[in-house]
This record gives sequence, structure tokens and C-alpha cells, in this order.
Amino acid sequence: LIAYEAVHEIQGWEDLRRRLADDRRCFGFFHPALPDEPLIFVEVALTQGLAGQIHDLIDSEPEGNAATTADTAIFYSISNCQAGLAGISFGNFLIKQVADEIQKELPQITQYATLSPIPGFRRWLDDELVKQTPEFLTEDEIDLLNRSDWRENELIRQPLKSALMRLCATYLVEEKRNGRPLDPVARFHLGIGASVERFNWAADLSSKGIDQSAGMMVNYLYDRDRIVSNHEAYVRDGVIATSAAVAKLSKG
Repeated sequence: LIAYEAVHEIQGWEDLRRRLADDRRCFGFFHPALPDEPLIFVEVALTQGLAGQIHDLIDSEPEGNAATTADTAIFYSISNCQAGLAGISFGNFLIKQVADEIQKELPQITQYATLSPIPGFRRWLDDELVKQTPEFLTEDEIDLLNRSDWRENELIRQPLKSALMRLCATYLVEEKRNGRPLDPVARFHLGIGASVERFNWAADLSSKGIDQSAGMMVNYLYDRDRIVSNHEAYVRDGVIATSAAVAKLSKG
């Protein structure tokens, strides 16, 4: 797991121990030809309500009987392990099967969602700023965005929150190529029936999180009653299912 984790690097054995604690689950697909190595695995946190910061999931210690009091399963890392199988998607089957397994074990879980990166946002934003689109950001906001002490300085981040949250929603929901979202993680989750539920500010303040998405992350919601209809609308018409709050944000 340490070697194959592709989303949030596992920082040694103590970190791995935390990710396998009582309020966490880890599921994988295996093949008889590779009995000791997973094809793909997903890490799950059992929480109360939607998780909004990756640090809370990775760094915090379990509290009491967290698994039995949880009402939400958060998929926070999905890693493909075999380079030779790149392009073959096992994740859609794994997520659905994991949800079924968790429901059997913990029937009090009523909500299934992700806490996902937005890897293409900052690259898209930088490309748009080259076009000097005036309504995107003011010159002062651009200066703040380009400072190197983003992660450590809340005074820098906070004035940018409103504009960047709006732009991130626009990028994820409105910006498309060939009728599909630009963002690869969005294409994956929306393609198997998820909806865009919530954007989270200052959710990943690692260097990678700042560089890829200005520190933001998104919750994709898997509503088990709407997965099929969401999937069909997305595949047939390119419709992206969102919460009312996300729809409002994406329209500016």
C-alpha cells in the first residue's frame, strides 16, 4: 500500500497504521496472477457528515467508537497499482462493491461520498489568466495567488476564497471538452453516477494541493437512489448532477 498509494502519500508505518484503524477501511481488487499485489485499492474514512479537509482524515487519531457512530463513508483515495493496466477502469466496480460491503457491515451509514482532488484547476486558471480575462481576478488577487507563502498564511488565502471557489465551480461544472468535464477526476466520478455536492476551501494545504487546486477539494456524492439516473443523464446528454449550492456557485 505504501508503494502504490498515488493520491496522498503514506508517510511510513505510523501513517499506514492510522489508515487501517477502526474508523477506516481499505478495499482492493486482486487477480490470481498477482495474489500479493492489488490491481486497485480504495481508502475509506468513516465519519459523521461530509469531510471537508484531508488533514482531518489522514492526521487525526480515532475517537472512541467512531465506526459505530459514523453516518458517512468517505472515499478519499483511489489508487491504480499496475501500470500495464492503465486505461482500464476498475474503480467504478470497486466503489459500488465497497458501498455494498460497508452497508452490510455498518447499516447506519446513510451517505457515501468522496473527498477528491481537483488536479486540473490551477493549470486551467493559469491558462485563463494568460488570456487576461478581466472578470476572473483583480490584479491584487493575482498578486496574492502568485505568492509563495500560500500554505502558511491565512491572511493571503482568505481574500481569494470567494473568487477562487466560484472559478473552481465554473471549471468543474461548466468548462468541457467534447461534452465532458476537463478535470479527469470529475470525469471518473460523474461517469459512474456521482453528483458534485460541495467545494471545500483550504482542504489540502500540501504543496501538491496548492499547486494543483489552490488548496481546494470537492465532495462527490454517491446517492444510491440516483446513481443510475445520474449516470444515464451524464452519458446521454452530458448533464452534470450537482447540489443547489454548487449550481449557484458555478453560475457566478
